Amino acid sequence: MANKETIKIRQIKSGIGYSKRQRATLVGLGLRRMHQVVELEDTPSVRGMVNKVSHLVRIESGE
Repeated sequence: MANKETIKIRQIKSGIGYSKRQRATLVGLGLRRMHQVVELEDTPSVRGMVNKVSHLVRIESGE
């Protein structure tokens, strides 16, 4: 990834008890378990997904 901005996202809360759409968004971000960190390209679509589950994830870096 040459000259691509990335963000690190950590899952801080379980998707259990939330809607299927929110759990699917976690999977779409590549998050499968608690405290897992994924590094994704900083695009508007990824930012939108993070905003939808902002109560379940934390952005570690790249803001």
